[in-house]
Amino acid sequence: MIYKTPKRNTPVATLIKNYVNKKSGKVTESRKEIQKRFEYLDWKDQKKILMAHLDSCRADRLWAYKNLTKYWDKSFEPKVKDVWEKLHEPICSWAIIRNFPISYIKENLKSFTGERDFYFVSRRFAEDPNYVIERDKLSSINYLSVIYHSGRTVSDEEAEDILYKIVREMCIKGFGFEDLENVDFPDGIISPNNLRSIRLGKYYLREMGFINTVISFDNWNQKVLHNIFQSSEFKEIIKESDDLFICSRKIDIARKYAYLTLDNKYKLPKDTIMIKLLTSNESKRYESHELITSRITHFSAPSDPQYLEELKHYNPLVNCLLDKLSLELEI
Repeated sequence: MIYKTPKRNTPVATLIKNYVNKKSGKVTESRKEIQKRFEYLDWKDQKKILMAHLDSCRADRLWAYKNLTKYWDKSFEPKVKDVWEKLHEPICSWAIIRNFPISYIKENLKSFTGERDFYFVSRRFAEDPNYVIERDKLSSINYLSVIYHSGRTVSDEEAEDILYKIVREMCIKGFGFEDLENVDFPDGIISPNNLRSIRLGKYYLREMGFINTVISFDNWNQKVLHNIFQSSEFKEIIKESDDLFICSRKIDIARKYAYLTLDNKYKLPKDTIMIKLLTSNESKRYESHELITSRITHFSAPSDPQYLEELKHYNPLVNCLLDKLSLELEI
């Protein structure tokens, strides 16, 4: 019997040499093998690979940036500084904010403009008890994360607000399957407690001692589940055979009834994006529905000229845009 000889691994030193030499004709296969083995290599080889990737094409640099957050070493600082100051690629900033001296971050603060940049800057600076966290620049879950990881705390009232504000944010922005945990697709009901951000927020609050806040939120979530289960939308989609359609509709239903069940103080006039969801099917059977839509707009449709006039009243950005365009409303 003839046995097939198994492929023998090429020495990693040879792979690195072939990867760095762009004329070797083996760059692609060497890159693939290097990245496949990377996690299991000696530290000295990992450092060589990361350095080589930082000197390579954009896709390879991005791969290196992601690994730098996990395999950081001070010896990378000069190379990363050089690459960052030449290219200013967003993910590169994460390694800088996490690992460079505070003095460098302060000197270059205007360069870190991404949403995640500000989160990492806040995480780093919040270690100083005198640092004032700019709450309005962070999502609710990122704000809570900064508070938790910096050893700070919040008031009882703020702890109660945070979870419901996360729910509102997710209702407004929408969410996908990747944002969910512990859901029995397609048969289960999706509710706020399935959101990864909510589960993480509840973890932070429990660790900070806000047990009653978490219990109260779980009781509220039960009301959302009840409202969903009783809705005609939920009963209708169970009859459908398309699992993907069912899951997508369940997300919309969860957004709708979570928002409806929120206390009115969490519903803002600028939440106009919710109108379509709130006015579908079952919304009218809830007493709070008319209150919600009236808090969003007094008018029935965006085609009504008064609709834009009201947006101007509630949203200064709309006002600014109209002024720049020199537009006048005919009412």
